Amino acid sequence: MDFETVAQVLPFLTQGALVTFEISFLALLIGTLLGFVLAALRLSHNKFVRLFTIVYVWFFRGIPILMVLVFIYYTPPFGITLSAFAAGLLGLSLNAAAYKAEIIRTGILAIPKGQIEAAEAIGMTPWQILIRIRIPQIVRFVLPTYISNSVALLKESAQVSVITVPDLMLRAQNQFSSTYKPYETLGVAALLYLLMTSLLMLLQLYSEKKLNLNRSIK
Repeated sequence: MDFETVAQVLPFLTQGALVTFEISFLALLIGTLLGFVLAALRLSHNKFVRLFTIVYVWFFRGIPILMVLVFIYYTPPFGITLSAFAAGLLGLSLNAAAYKAEIIRTGILAIPKGQIEAAEAIGMTPWQILIRIRIPQIVRFVLPTYISNSVALLKESAQVSVITVPDLMLRAQNQFSSTYKPYETLGVAALLYLLMTSLLMLLQLYSEKKLNLNRSIK
């Protein structure tokens, strides 16, 4: 291991790690919001709305994320040219929404119907029911799975390097091409990915422990 080379490439790789974190976090946020909408629509009484969400989830869970990214970047939707970062963010968000929708829908279905009926009986509005009953329980039911899927999203974000987003993967490849030292470039990049995913996995373990503790108290 050439530590001098590590010292030279580390600032560039760290910048790439920040881009990876940024695009993953934004995709996670947008994907979660879209996923919540899709999950709610999936439970709609309108069969055409349900069919749309079923097809959406089936489509984006069934094709490689790389294909989505390349399609969006090289064939701009509605003729709107997107930057590499914007195209990558859009592709990751659309893909994440499909997975988050199924996770959130599972949480919604896990809520006993009797609780909703009781809330309606005492005059709570749909908004109050959403804030006070649905969301807290959805979080409790799906949080471990949600975080596990978020770890996968962070790793999948490496594929945005194919459309020239200057993330950790692309910077590691560039540094390797100029130094031909895999351990000092790709190896260090792998450690940075491991650090980011490990933080999420620790959060998952903490949430699972916290949820189990709460259940035991109850």
